[in-house]
Amino acid sequence: MCGILAIFNIKGTYIEVRTLAYDLSKRQRHRGPDRSRIIIIEAGPNTYHILAHERLNIVDLSDRGRQPFQLVDDQNIYYMQNGELYNYWSIKPEFEKKYKFSSNSDSEIVGMLYKEYGPNDFWNHMDGMHSTILLDMNNKTYYAGRDHIGIIPLYYGYNKDGALFLSSELKGIHDQVVEVRQFPPGHYIDQTHEIKKWYNPLWHNFDHIPTEEINFQEMRDKFIDVVRREVKGDAPFGLFISGGVDSSIVAGIVAKLIKNGEIDLSKRGMRKVHSFCIGLEGSPDLHFARKVAEYHGFEHHSFTYTVEEGLDYIPEVIYHTETFNNTTIRASTPMYMMCRRIKALGIKICLTGEGSDELFGGYLYFHKAPNRVEFHQELIRKLNDLHKYDLLRANKACLAWGIETRPPFMNKSWIEYVMSIDPKYKMINAFQPQIEKYILRKAFEDLENPFVPQEILWRQKEQFSDGVGYSWRDGIIERANQLISDQQFSQASTTYPLSTPRDKEQYWFRQVYSTAFPSDSAALTVPYGKSIACSTEKALEWDEAFKKNTDESGRAVLSIHNDALKEILQEEDKITDESIKVQDHFQL
Repeated sequence: MCGILAIFNIKGTYIEVRTLAYDLSKRQRHRGPDRSRIIIIEAGPNTYHILAHERLNIVDLSDRGRQPFQLVDDQNIYYMQNGELYNYWSIKPEFEKKYKFSSNSDSEIVGMLYKEYGPNDFWNHMDGMHSTILLDMNNKTYYAGRDHIGIIPLYYGYNKDGALFLSSELKGIHDQVVEVRQFPPGHYIDQTHEIKKWYNPLWHNFDHIPTEEINFQEMRDKFIDVVRREVKGDAPFGLFISGGVDSSIVAGIVAKLIKNGEIDLSKRGMRKVHSFCIGLEGSPDLHFARKVAEYHGFEHHSFTYTVEEGLDYIPEVIYHTETFNNTTIRASTPMYMMCRRIKALGIKICLTGEGSDELFGGYLYFHKAPNRVEFHQELIRKLNDLHKYDLLRANKACLAWGIETRPPFMNKSWIEYVMSIDPKYKMINAFQPQIEKYILRKAFEDLENPFVPQEILWRQKEQFSDGVGYSWRDGIIERANQLISDQQFSQASTTYPLSTPRDKEQYWFRQVYSTAFPSDSAALTVPYGKSIACSTEKALEWDEAFKKNTDESGRAVLSIHNDALKEILQEEDKITDESIKVQDHFQL
């Protein structure tokens, strides 16, 4: 993982463009604190191409893995990548018969894939998460693209002279271009400036409703294989465990891979796997996450924070995540704080549970889906937008501290497999007990050798921004009401005519964001739409009550969540004042 910056056809003297490259790349150094490298290639009289890379050492920790690369067999091909390629280990032996490698970095194989399959098809042969940039001086062409679902961020724009700027983060180029935009996942651009789609799975077809039967054993085996591939690397790794079913399944698979001898911790400088969770004192996530970690014998770290501490962090969280979306900031803040603590332990990689809810319909509002067709189409909408929400949060909030997150549920082949299953099996009323993500839970139910303790496996969905502690959201709203006067808010449509804040919380976040990123085009990179409990705006049509209560918190779906959580907590001996507050909040 790293930060990348590229500029094609920038005009100026060599010293001017190198100074610019250094200054812009340095803005992203938090993403790659280990090493930096800038390559400048002459493109014409006083015109240059720039490739700049800020490296986080994950695979091949030596200097040989330093990017940008030049293809050993063709020094006119330059390239760099932000991300990880999980099929590197399986395809490298075949490529070694034909190409020379200078390192053990997974990213080095990108140039060979380009030579082997050509500029239009080599994207399909990269299995992983990435933003990739390649310059071929043999024919003076360049290419930049993004992974299938947008796990890794990429922004682009043109300056007034027509030079193309690309950057891992908005902050790298937002003030250098006429308009800055998010680069679309599953696409690439070349020197013609046309953005082309390289990822064309069947599930992108909105009218195709899949009909494949469910096979629980097959589902389990496929996901175990995904985690097996994605946990590979040379640096120490950890696990984010929220105590929910998704991250707990990932943790359970890792524990079994270690027990089976498939993961050798000693080769990565580890004695035990470290697991992490954060929340307000007494929050649900802390309690359930510790149960999972203790079950597997992990070295667990439960981090706590106060509402006041979290509020202090919000301005810098907005700067690093580059968004003013409510739920993203609510959830990013504790994650950002947690990663600061993780960095001090020397951990560089953490596996997470992001993306499962979008594949299986895990959000509580899916209980109201009227039929299998609308259920599946909502999944498509959620997946297509995920790079603006949870994937953005997990990447930027963590890489602000040099922590790489890997979400196995977003693996390309896994997404295609799960999205081929008939959505009738994902609906809440398909099985007993009626609970979201039943088929995933059932696939990993093993009573003899459990992946996950039963009480966790069948625990109901808790949004991260709620699970860290219910008074967190209330504290944000109270602080926003203190900071933003009624008079200020009454002028919201004048101050912010584009994506006008609908409440004082949004106004506060937008105010902070616009200080760092003042342009209209920067504002348009942030999603803006009504939602209930993380739904898309289209799903508000499912229930009249949804239209009247567009709160993005999971608490908006009151009765569904209240009944389940109350039953669980009453069975526990360690009910704290914080968790008891849930009952009072739900009566408001």
